[in-house]
Amino acid sequence: MARSPYAWGIDIGKCALKALRCRVSPTDPRQLVAEGFDYIEYPMILTQPDADPVELVQNALREFKSRNSLRGDRVAVAVPGQSGLSKFIKLPPIEMKKIPDIVRYEARQQIPFPLEQVIWDWQRLDSAVEEGGFVMDAEVALFAIKKEQVAKMMAPLTEAGIEVDVLQLAPISLANMAMFDQLPDPKTVDPEKLPASIVIVSTGVNSTDLVVTNGFKIWQRSMPIGGSTFTDALVKQMKLTFAKAEHLKRNVVRAEDPKAVFQAMRPVFGEFAGELQRSLNYFTGSDRNATIGKVLLLGNAAKLRGLSDYVAKQLQLEVVKFDKFEHLTGDAVLSAPAFRENRLAFGTAYGLALQAATASPVRTNLLPREIVRDRIVESKKPWAVGALAGLLLAAVLNFAGMYMAWTSYTPKLFAGAFQQADGVKSRSQQAVAELDEVRKKRDDAVAQQQYLVQVQERRFQTLDMVRAVESLLPRDRGASKEKVAERNELHITSLDCQYFPDLATWFAAIKPMWDATHSIDVGGAAPAAAAPAPAAAGEQPAPADPAAVPADGTAPPADGAAQAGQTGPTGAGWVVQLTGYHYHNEEQGNEGEQFVRSTLIRGLLGKGDKVLVSAGKLAGQLVPVSELGIGYPVIVSSSTLEKVSLSPEELAGRGRSQDATAAPTPAQPADMVELTRYSFVIQFSWQPTVPGAPKPVAPAAAVATPAAPSND
Repeated sequence: MARSPYAWGIDIGKCALKALRCRVSPTDPRQLVAEGFDYIEYPMILTQPDADPVELVQNALREFKSRNSLRGDRVAVAVPGQSGLSKFIKLPPIEMKKIPDIVRYEARQQIPFPLEQVIWDWQRLDSAVEEGGFVMDAEVALFAIKKEQVAKMMAPLTEAGIEVDVLQLAPISLANMAMFDQLPDPKTVDPEKLPASIVIVSTGVNSTDLVVTNGFKIWQRSMPIGGSTFTDALVKQMKLTFAKAEHLKRNVVRAEDPKAVFQAMRPVFGEFAGELQRSLNYFTGSDRNATIGKVLLLGNAAKLRGLSDYVAKQLQLEVVKFDKFEHLTGDAVLSAPAFRENRLAFGTAYGLALQAATASPVRTNLLPREIVRDRIVESKKPWAVGALAGLLLAAVLNFAGMYMAWTSYTPKLFAGAFQQADGVKSRSQQAVAELDEVRKKRDDAVAQQQYLVQVQERRFQTLDMVRAVESLLPRDRGASKEKVAERNELHITSLDCQYFPDLATWFAAIKPMWDATHSIDVGGAAPAAAAPAPAAAGEQPAPADPAAVPADGTAPPADGAAQAGQTGPTGAGWVVQLTGYHYHNEEQGNEGEQFVRSTLIRGLLGKGDKVLVSAGKLAGQLVPVSELGIGYPVIVSSSTLEKVSLSPEELAGRGRSQDATAAPTPAQPADMVELTRYSFVIQFSWQPTVPGAPKPVAPAAAVATPAAPSND
């Protein structure tokens, strides 16, 4: 059901039920148009000893429901201020998005009950200044009420069939009324020149709600003095019944001795003014910048003769009865005798209607969330039922159409067409298969042709690879033959190859070693480490399987700039294994494995000299080793540094300085030379390519097998 623009504000007081029906003016959002009202006074005040509050309220609501239609209107109901909790919290400078978290934290600190037992809501007031996503001088209004209080308040309304949309504290409804009706629009106010605060004093039966606001900030409290306090004073001083004292209080001018009546109520006058003075002193003390303009008295008790003058004299402020609503129009309501007689009691109902019409500055709502959720679901049920009915109808129509189409189908009518379609499909598939076969033969012929054309160039690939390795070995022609440990030499004892259909298998096996050392600079000094214990004399390292990970966990060198970030070689190729040793082990920081890194490994990574090629477009030229398909070198086996004893003849033979045909002379023990030897095994990938030529189409297995292992 569509909602109407009208809203009801219902104030269920201790003495009477007040209700006001309004809507926002379509021409001026700062005007509220009154369309109806109701004032139902109870037969007796709810606080009297022989009164039944539940029955009296239910009877008043039933009477109100019988006299007024609420269909489609929004309804707001007030809760007494002393039944709830109001806190106004000043926040430090904070980001806008963090305010809800801070408020939830403050709620747990300020509300003296677990949050699961209360209904609470909050709103940031307009006094804050926003700069760069931060809020300065922010003040948050926090309101809470126990769930059992809400249930007790909602029971008579539910029994009367009145659906409540807004549940608000009575003092906050008064604050909404004052900010809308008695203060200028906040949009037109200079934040640096805030208006003076007005004080709303709404006197009820047992208590008085005190609200102070300037349109940007709110302060409120409830005083335990009400209209019945004056009545009780008359009962006590003049020995009257409560009913007679109440009648005398309302008609004090017609009393036989008005002076005696005022004399009996004088202590209450003083107590009322004193309590009001203490409250205002506390307010001005907590906010040094606040100023008070005037005091407005509301509630039927404010009609008590002499009260406003006495309070004004005690407070030294302008105190007036609230006799006119500045922004409320509707002559039919405002001129009605019942409304004019009780207009001071409609302040709370005015504020409630204002919030129900969504025109109030403070919009917090203490209505339980489950009630709101259930109403939303209930309102959508008719639409859901209609949607389901529409879907069902569409499904039935679709099924009927499909059924009629199916029943009109006769297979005999389409048998010939199906046969022709199958024949065309069969011939098409056969033609596609024949075309694919012709294309395959053509591609094979072209590949064979290219492979045969490149045979001449590929026959030098193994030679170029061996020549590249040999050219990358360090040489030291000028060093003394006797100072073997100072020579920049590597001795290669064997070269082996193994073919892999996919080099990724080999690289996966050595990947842990590669990852462990790829950041080490192969051209620099090795990091300081504990020297390994020398092996026993004559002990040789075991040759490594080209596809196996070394058991000793030796980490391979890597080039952080060239190949460290790669994932390794892929495709068919060869793994070449070099086995050798050297005696260059006396230079601190460049001995053992590091000497191999800074020489041969560095060259195989492409950081050394270029190598000469024998075939292809670049025949006779120097090219990087990567042009030959060489890459990913890694030390897969390292020995510890071991002491060996060599004769001069052995030294001469390893230094290539002795005539190979000369007969060896037996060495004397005194002539033996003590050296430190380091043995190693290196593996690298080789995917044969001809520099400057496209990669062969034929499989890598067709490349010529490398030459037999060569010795140093």
